[in-house]
Amino acid sequence: MLSGTFRASKVLIITIVFLTLILAATVVFASTETAVPPAPDSQHSWWFWPLVLFILSFVLGIFAVLAGVGGGVLYVPIVSGFLPFHLDFVRGAGLIVALAGALAAGPGLLRMGMADLRLAIPLALIASIFAIIGAMIGLALPTKIVQTMLGATILGIVVIMIKAKKSEYPSVPKPDALSQSLRIMGIYHEPTTGKDVRWQVHRTPLSLALFVVIGVMAGMFGLGAGWANVPVLNLVMGAPIKISVATSKFLLSITDTSAAWIYLNNGAVLPLMVVPSVVGIMLGSFAGVKILTRTKPAIIRIMVIVVLGVAGLKALQEGLWPDLF
Repeated sequence: MLSGTFRASKVLIITIVFLTLILAATVVFASTETAVPPAPDSQHSWWFWPLVLFILSFVLGIFAVLAGVGGGVLYVPIVSGFLPFHLDFVRGAGLIVALAGALAAGPGLLRMGMADLRLAIPLALIASIFAIIGAMIGLALPTKIVQTMLGATILGIVVIMIKAKKSEYPSVPKPDALSQSLRIMGIYHEPTTGKDVRWQVHRTPLSLALFVVIGVMAGMFGLGAGWANVPVLNLVMGAPIKISVATSKFLLSITDTSAAWIYLNNGAVLPLMVVPSVVGIMLGSFAGVKILTRTKPAIIRIMVIVVLGVAGLKALQEGLWPDLF
């Protein structure tokens, strides 16, 4: 009974997200004269590129779950590097893609007590403000500069994925004064051990400063920020890995919303890109959850690192040497 109710609520949440995205994107598309579909190839029918985006997003959704990364960090470099879409439209769609996944997962994570509001809200406030600034900077800069910076950032993410280690239960001997005053601490139930885990955090001022950078990068490149949120929450602040992953997912629903409005307001969100991408990512994520139990995550992680590395090099080439290939 409970599982049926949970499935029904999940379907309802996803349906609401899809309808909201379609409505918002359609309004922007109808009211903006400068936002034209960036697929000038007249040899194909209008539905060709949306179909390509749907199939590609479905595959990326599977990879995102298996590799433990957000859909946006795969979507933006691959679509901008290998498909004929302008980078501004790709970044706008990338933010909506990351936002849709976060909105679908957020309520369930809060109900289970994994995502912590006291931990998320101060970080979300900082990241949201600077995500707006980052989105404005990204839309103001020339495309070649943003493409070059995107390539460098993607290659940096590859390095982080190769070197980063996760700690299930980091040792935090004493919380700092700021986390104590904000009461950022808690207890969650670990079903694998059947025990309650008490946790607290430290280095809160440093983490707030890091989330300034994370917010700017999330808005500027449309990547989402799960790739950066989790290491900061887990390795810098000392939150348990499950709390870090769940809180990071909830954070995206706030941070990406702020940046997405800037792209919406500037006409950089197109329904022909957003709708098939979001539907593909979501369906791919559901399929990825089923495949996860039968696949070795280490193999998928290596594949994702290779794909991101190629996409990062392609973005660098587009920014620095656009006529090379």
